[in-house]
Amino acid sequence: MSEIGKLYLCPTPIGNLEDMTFRTLRILNEVDLIAAEDTRHSIRLLNHFEIKKPLTSYHEHNKMEKGPVLIYKILNGENIALITDAGMPAVSDPGEDLVRLAIDAGIEIVALPGPTAFVLALVVSGFSTRRFIYEGFLSQTRKSRREELEKFKSETRTTIIYESPHRLRELLKDIEEVLGNREITVSRELTKKFEEIFRGDAESAIEKFTEEAPRGEFIIVLKGVSEDVIEMEEREKWTSLTIVEHLKDSISSGMSKKEAVKSVAKTRGLPKNEVYQEAIDLE
Repeated sequence: MSEIGKLYLCPTPIGNLEDMTFRTLRILNEVDLIAAEDTRHSIRLLNHFEIKKPLTSYHEHNKMEKGPVLIYKILNGENIALITDAGMPAVSDPGEDLVRLAIDAGIEIVALPGPTAFVLALVVSGFSTRRFIYEGFLSQTRKSRREELEKFKSETRTTIIYESPHRLRELLKDIEEVLGNREITVSRELTKKFEEIFRGDAESAIEKFTEEAPRGEFIIVLKGVSEDVIEMEEREKWTSLTIVEHLKDSISSGMSKKEAVKSVAKTRGLPKNEVYQEAIDLE
């Protein structure tokens, strides 16, 4: 039986061809087969670097049929490189399904470093990079998209979102209406000739892209909410309730009396003993 091959995840430039790494070029020249999201797009890239290797398609619409075929080839000794139209394979990409298949089959996966658009947008945003979340594309329907945004109201981490040009304005309006006039950066065409990074807030971003027709793929980076703001909003939420009413509300949500005392004391900034005295007569 032949030795099992490997699956290589090879990032490709997101715009500037000079971002292709020497290692990626070497691997693409060495593998037996290159699986690409769009072969018509990828053949131009491969021709530019004079890479003459067999090319096959692997994308969202054929992954169920093509995935097992690629795994079979690797198990029979072929080394396969997976590339996407731009950036890192398996990030918001059907490549993640192939990776899972490879893991289940005991195949070694080698991920090569390279261009990744959301990382570039994050580091140039000026927002915290210590803790962040990557959301990719939100729902295309307004109701579902707004429900998703609701989850970010108290998010302290920097949030990264992708959006297409024809839905950008609607997304920005939803951000302002659901999250308020949050600090934001909007990046497009990163590494390309017309690279642009807009820094401001949701309101000014809406104004800009209402006056200008959105072009290119967009990455929106939202600044996280500070812990101080969250604590202040939480305290303001309960100012209309007495301590007893607050305790009853917490208990009705499923907390035990002990948990409710601890939670109410923390939320209201009160000593636990003081809150406990109010809880003594509660059933």
